[in-house]
Amino acid sequence: MLTFNPLAPSLALSFAVSVILSPCAHALDADPATASSATLDAITVIAQHLNDARNSIQTQTGASTYVIDEQAIASQPGGDNQLLNQVIMQAPDVAQDSFGQFHVRGEHNGLQYRLNGIILPEGISVFGQSLDPRLISSLTLIDGALPAEYGLRTAGIIDLKTKSGVIDPGGSISIYGGSHGEYTPSFNYGGTSGNINYFVSGDFLRDDLGIESPDGSSNPIHDHTKQYHGFAYVEDILNEQNRLSVALSTSTGNFQIPDRNGLQPGITNANGLPLMVNSQTTYPSAALDETQRELNHFVVVSWQHSDGAFDIQTSATARYSSLTFSPDALGDLLYDGVAQDAYKQNVAYALQSDAAYKLNDVHTFRGGVFVQSDHSKSDTTSQVIALDGAGNQTSDVPESIVDNGGKTEWIESLYLQDEWKLIPAVTVNYGLRFDKFTAFASGHQVSPRVNVVWQALPDTTVHGGYARYLSPPPFELVGSESVAKFANTTAGAAVTTADTPQAEQANYYDLGVQQKIAQRFTVGLDTYYKQSHNLIDEGQFGAPIILTPFNYAHGKQYGAELTGNYTAEAFSAYLNLAYQSATGKDIDSAQFNFSQAQLNYIATHYIHLDHEQRFTTSGGVSYLWRETRFSGDLLLGSGLRKDEDLADGGTIPNGGHLPYYTQVNLGVSHVFHIDNAGTLTARFDIINALDKIYEIRDGTGVGVGAPQYGPRRGLFVGFSKSI
Repeated sequence: MLTFNPLAPSLALSFAVSVILSPCAHALDADPATASSATLDAITVIAQHLNDARNSIQTQTGASTYVIDEQAIASQPGGDNQLLNQVIMQAPDVAQDSFGQFHVRGEHNGLQYRLNGIILPEGISVFGQSLDPRLISSLTLIDGALPAEYGLRTAGIIDLKTKSGVIDPGGSISIYGGSHGEYTPSFNYGGTSGNINYFVSGDFLRDDLGIESPDGSSNPIHDHTKQYHGFAYVEDILNEQNRLSVALSTSTGNFQIPDRNGLQPGITNANGLPLMVNSQTTYPSAALDETQRELNHFVVVSWQHSDGAFDIQTSATARYSSLTFSPDALGDLLYDGVAQDAYKQNVAYALQSDAAYKLNDVHTFRGGVFVQSDHSKSDTTSQVIALDGAGNQTSDVPESIVDNGGKTEWIESLYLQDEWKLIPAVTVNYGLRFDKFTAFASGHQVSPRVNVVWQALPDTTVHGGYARYLSPPPFELVGSESVAKFANTTAGAAVTTADTPQAEQANYYDLGVQQKIAQRFTVGLDTYYKQSHNLIDEGQFGAPIILTPFNYAHGKQYGAELTGNYTAEAFSAYLNLAYQSATGKDIDSAQFNFSQAQLNYIATHYIHLDHEQRFTTSGGVSYLWRETRFSGDLLLGSGLRKDEDLADGGTIPNGGHLPYYTQVNLGVSHVFHIDNAGTLTARFDIINALDKIYEIRDGTGVGVGAPQYGPRRGLFVGFSKSI
């Protein structure tokens, strides 16, 4: 079920583990079969107790919280065969973008992923998604004015709770596929052995629609992908107070970059002559052969201790990610003036410890520390054509420019906060956070946070908050490219200023209300305003599909979200409506990626950010009739930004927006019960059932590389056998 929860109070723990274990010991002497069952029951209770204790370490008091649980994912068209971004796009004020990206509340990225409350260091991947819905027990999107424990990436916190072999034993083996040549076998299984609980999952995805279509066709040219995902979670319940857990994840993605049909190169020199490379000036766009390979692996080792009023979780994390772009040497030179072999790698290590202490019924103190070090490596070899001072070719033979570099980043953070029940109806959560980072740029900040939740009436909850944020630029994406190396070549920049991206500093305000109507219907209204200095944005510049960060000196974002959720025994429905405005002024870093005309206009005008979508709607329904579930969901948006053409031949950067679009997905599934052999679930899904052709990007706008379209109608069938 998808729910909105502005309060999310700490759970009171009232488990008497010693009382539970005592009958278990007695049962061991009496009957082995009964003893085994009783021991498993005891382990289950302890595991649930530790889960609740782990949840109590974190607080979302005053923040806007949206929960999508395992059942809600299974009820959507596609179920857990969807990619993670498709699940999250059903949350409020989440706008879809190309390359599997999505934007929360008008932010480009700025998202922090957590696994059972543990921060996952950021990876480099653009297309691939290393976290899979099959491993999720619940997904929580936390945004708004965040409590002090959340920092660094503050557009939204995506906290995934993993499935547990002791609480949800068993699993399934599945096959799913259909349109666009999609074929996905997968498995997942959870179980227990003594005090050891485990959950594993894996899948292989083959698809001829690996990246969004660049021309709206159902089967784009050169758009094949193969992806592998694996995940394992193992925990050892040492006793009723301590748990040791390990999570491992691996993903590999190979992507072809899709081609448009019927184009020819258009680069000309100062005399208007077409660019010539190795005596060739033409190259059909359908023949381009660019590929990208992405790897992401991480491991998390965590120890949790719960003793009465005190709970603590300490974790060590390591992550490796890399991206390799292989160009079409001749084609890229003719179309873009540069063919770049690009390799980026990031290795990160982090230590995190969070604790909570319930002093009494009025005060709960929380604090924590986070330290991360990661090393980024960027190697590029660019083939270019040399030009003279007038902009004419001096040769048609490419020359190579090597530009390699590396850097190490350090991040240190700590926070302390108090959840104070001021009076029975009012809870105040206040605290301070300190962040410091050193990388290509450096900075530090003490950030105050305060949130208030007021239970105005038994069915009416009001919340408000203020947060000061410091967000470093995404270190793994900052390049070390030397602009001067490309002077007097076809890859030379008209603007040579290349200031280093800086950290974003922001003031964030949030105010909302939640109203429960009867027992089954809940509505919520949430509003927000953010004012930024050095607002961080990202763009895709050049042929390699690698996002590059840059800053606007000034930024403003505000909006409102209206949510509704209805649940009954067999029927559920939700609807989210959102309005947003996201603008920036004066680009003050990575200026060489822009034209002088763009820089001049943006220096004196607030412009819409390229990822702003003024109006966004998501919704869905699900109905279970006997063993058959019917479901549907929709996405409706006013379109991301594009350049606005003026009558005098000029343009306003991001001055227009793409047309409104609607995507409706439908699904039906049925569970067959097989005597003494579990269940078989069959499902049929229609993605974009109305076959609406709509653009996500049209190739214009600040930092936009190429056009992309939403998926055409797709028919998919799946079978899943319980094991």
